[in-house]
Amino acid sequence: MEIEEAIKRAKANDQKAFNYLLDTFWEDIYGYQLKRTQNENDAEDISIQTFSKAFDKIETFDDNYKFKTWLITISKNIHIDLLRKEKNSITQIISKDEREIFQILDESPSPEDELITEQNLAKLLRDIKKLKPHYQEVINLRYFQELSYKEISKELKEPINNVKVKLLRAKKLLAEIIREE
Repeated sequence: MEIEEAIKRAKANDQKAFNYLLDTFWEDIYGYQLKRTQNENDAEDISIQTFSKAFDKIETFDDNYKFKTWLITISKNIHIDLLRKEKNSITQIISKDEREIFQILDESPSPEDELITEQNLAKLLRDIKKLKPHYQEVINLRYFQELSYKEISKELKEPINNVKVKLLRAKKLLAEIIREE
């Protein structure tokens, strides 16, 4: 399958075309993010978000440009957004001589935050139970048991790219369930 054909088929919602594009460009996007983040987990998460966003917006892709360039642009923007969020959560303290600036990240949740988190977790678990069992399982393994994609692949006896795609679909379906409520 050629890339142009895969893009056309993906625009028609062909899952095989999505898988082909993911397999074809995964290493490029992951490698790009690995250089930027210097962290395998962050690079993997941003790469998954990149493909998720790209596949959601595939109909907006302009054939006059290269698909890889479009993916890298999406990936770069996701990384920049994450850095902005991170920067906004850091407080700067200037020492008495004002020559040194210390950045302190306050990660301690307030009692209100803990209560809200508990309530949100309970609602999230109810929403997850609305998914098909194989989607529930992959979400459980990734986010509650905190297994890597490789470990999930071994556990489910499936190729790692299938695990990534299944997790991507599970997150999309879960997002739809949450939006509906």
